[in-house]
Amino acid sequence: MSTTRQVLQVFEQYQKSRITFVQTVAELASRPQNIETLQNAGIMALLRPLLLDVVPSIQQTAALALGRLANHNDDLAEAIVKGDILPQLVCSLAEQNRFYKKTAAFVLRAVAKHSPQLAQAVVDCGALEPLVICLEEFDPDVKEAASWALGYIARHNAELAQSIVDAGAVPLLILSIQEPELPLKRICASALSDICKHSPELAQTVVDAGAIAHLSQLVLNPDAKLKRQVFSALSQIAKHSVDLAEMVVEAEIFPFVLLSLKDSDEYVKKNIAMLVREIVKHTPELAQLIVNAGGVAAIVDYIAETTGNTRLPGIMALGYIAAHSENLSMAVIVSNGVIQLALVLSEEKEDHIKAAAAWALGQIGRHTPEHAKSVAIANVLPKLLNYYLSPESSEDLQIKSKKALKNILQRCIHLPALEPLLHNAPSNILKYVVSQFSKVLPHDAKARKLFVTSGGLKKIQEIKVEPGSSLQEYVNEINNCYPEEIVRYYSPGYSQKLLERIEQYQPSLE
Repeated sequence: MSTTRQVLQVFEQYQKSRITFVQTVAELASRPQNIETLQNAGIMALLRPLLLDVVPSIQQTAALALGRLANHNDDLAEAIVKGDILPQLVCSLAEQNRFYKKTAAFVLRAVAKHSPQLAQAVVDCGALEPLVICLEEFDPDVKEAASWALGYIARHNAELAQSIVDAGAVPLLILSIQEPELPLKRICASALSDICKHSPELAQTVVDAGAIAHLSQLVLNPDAKLKRQVFSALSQIAKHSVDLAEMVVEAEIFPFVLLSLKDSDEYVKKNIAMLVREIVKHTPELAQLIVNAGGVAAIVDYIAETTGNTRLPGIMALGYIAAHSENLSMAVIVSNGVIQLALVLSEEKEDHIKAAAAWALGQIGRHTPEHAKSVAIANVLPKLLNYYLSPESSEDLQIKSKKALKNILQRCIHLPALEPLLHNAPSNILKYVVSQFSKVLPHDAKARKLFVTSGGLKKIQEIKVEPGSSLQEYVNEINNCYPEEIVRYYSPGYSQKLLERIEQYQPSLE
């Protein structure tokens, strides 16, 4: 064998070994159980020089391995930043072939996803300009990888999202969402959502670039993953202001999108419920538009067909609608919203979901006696009282239950629903209950009689009241509805006094 051949064989062997090494590491890095071992073996230091290898496939596979490692935890992502690897990736992003660009963008995304600090490190190394340039590439895979990285940077905070806007990414993301490839559409919609969510100004920038028109064209797309991102983006736009919410409504996506509340995909349904919630919260007019489109019945059905956190935006939407006016609240009642919320209050295990249902019921019942009665006859008052008093309830559930009770009780004159609360409500709630009895009994003879026979009057006499308190005033007003001897008869200790009089009584023997 010639000397030249021997020398070349050494180089070939070295190249094969490098290829085998990076391919094996990339494969190992795809499995979580291997990460710690690779980290302890010092894999970062071994991969870094391979990013500058003379063989493009080795560079690319080394980058892929780094991306997979960084994707697993923030320690490894931090090691990539401290190892000064990002500047190499950014240079390659601008110069290398489309395969490498895709992989480099993946690494940047994997680093940026963990924290605002790591995302800022990606921005500081000059990654934004080449990532935005990648959005103009012909290859949709490169566009997708760049969009993903930009979205992961934007999601952390308004400052990072603004840096994405300043780099000129938004118009290119909107252009990319019009491309035929579904994965690219999904990622671009997701990135736009991540930019919009932070502030009205950022959302307005996205809207001004024409996002709503293009997003609204995708709401009836059959692809569930795309619809998830589209509805998320629209809700992140609508949440910030009346004007932005009106622009979403004006895109004429209602009532069609309400049909997708029956979608088989849980996240599609949840994101539509979030969109409805973000629109109806702003004004009575916007809430009325959703009601007119059949939104209340659709949301009530949605709550009935879901459980847990998926229910939450639907519950909130009903509360916001009901809060605006008597008529809108009545629309919730007519659509069986109270019945469904009462079931949520009984069925759900999580306190924050029960708290949301309590809040929504309070918004429904606070308008008029008719509204309060609709809530009270669903037997929610004892449940609300129980959650308020229970030491096992979260502080939020206790506060929301107390507020809802107060809202409903101040309007409720349906006495059969109020009477059970006389027996176990604390004084701060009891005063609202007794107040309502004091308003009704003077004008209703039948109610007065029933109040005696049910034991209500007896219970009123047993209440310990502070002199001069509003509670004492209400008790006096109730007592004034009855003959003095009846009140005395049901007062505590009266039977004992009668017995004492019997003992003291001297019958006439004449």
